[in-house]
Amino acid sequence: MVAMASKKSDKISISGLLKEKLINLELQENDKKSIMIELVDLIARSKQLKNKKAFLKAMVEREKLGSTGIGGGLAIPHAKSDMVRDFTLIFGRKDSGIDFGALDGEKTYLFFALASPKNEVGGHLKILADISHLLKDKFIVELLKKAKNKKEILKIISDATRSNG
Repeated sequence: MVAMASKKSDKISISGLLKEKLINLELQENDKKSIMIELVDLIARSKQLKNKKAFLKAMVEREKLGSTGIGGGLAIPHAKSDMVRDFTLIFGRKDSGIDFGALDGEKTYLFFALASPKNEVGGHLKILADISHLLKDKFIVELLKKAKNKKEILKIISDATRSNG
């Protein structure tokens, strides 16, 4: 069983996971708790959550361990839960930014949120590492901030992961 899980996680890619319906370029909420609810609502569009409320609780619990606001206007809220059927990645943008408790104390504008099955630790860590690697490129971050539509977001990520991959 473990071998299967690692083979599955080897094939996972950010651009493969992110779908147009899982992107919101106009997040509405203005505080951390409310934005997390909005992000989980977006994750729920994937139909991969068995229980939205229980997954939100898992994400909030993970956030209590330390902010996933990594600085530079970026956050990667995430959680592993038995309420998740399969890996789900969403992207959200809040043009005015919010206080997400980021490590640098600055506002957060871009959110990649990840929902993973509880037993898929390797895949969860690989996806988080891939997102982190992508977001280290300030040029990519600027493109994501300025993208005019969802298709543009998908293209930026696809192109960046292809050239880095």
